[in-house]
Amino acid sequence: MRRADRLFQIVQYLRGGRLLTAATLAERLEVTKRTIYRDVADLIGSGVPIEGEAGVGYVMRAGYDLPPLMFNSEEIVALVAGARMIRAWGGAQMAAAAEEALVKIEAVLPEDARAKAVSVPVHALPMGNLSDEVRRLIDQIEAAADNSIRLDMDYADEKGVSSSRVIRPLGLWFWGKVWTVVGWCELRDDFRMFRLDRIKGVEEIGPFKPEKGKTLRDFYNSPDTSRPQGAS
Repeated sequence: MRRADRLFQIVQYLRGGRLLTAATLAERLEVTKRTIYRDVADLIGSGVPIEGEAGVGYVMRAGYDLPPLMFNSEEIVALVAGARMIRAWGGAQMAAAAEEALVKIEAVLPEDARAKAVSVPVHALPMGNLSDEVRRLIDQIEAAADNSIRLDMDYADEKGVSSSRVIRPLGLWFWGKVWTVVGWCELRDDFRMFRLDRIKGVEEIGPFKPEKGKTLRDFYNSPDTSRPQGAS
């Protein structure tokens, strides 16, 4: 995580008068307490009204808000193009959120930047093979990955052979034509990727706790992370 992003997150965590210790912030941001002490000191030095001390905790006085953000031309293109792509190819809820995001982006921009957002020459059209069922699956699996919910799936491989899989969903990938979910497969006791258009049914069966060797970071560090064609 970039330091600028970390400082922003610290401010977000301290919103609403919440008292948080350096240890709690360090755990959430995956850094050391020494890093939090330094970051908080820098935030205070820049005028953010944070009160507290090491060993006690930190709290931010009510009423503080971040100054409004402004995007440059390249950032506007990236935001608008990304929102249009999600609107066309994402889940049903994602698509609705992308539509709202486009409205909000245009609403907060000054007139010249708003004109740039409207004229971004990047467009996306819905794919014919992205059914309403797959759109719903995208939303359901994204929520399950976000909330660490195990899934019991009926799955058909490329040969049409069906199997029942229990997975710990870790993330979604879009390959230009298909969506896949990567997860820890309890049947194979290994990471697997599953195409969403081959999932015939899915049921949530309760939460799971991240375990060493079975996380998304471990997947990235595994020798084979390129399995877009389905799972064995």
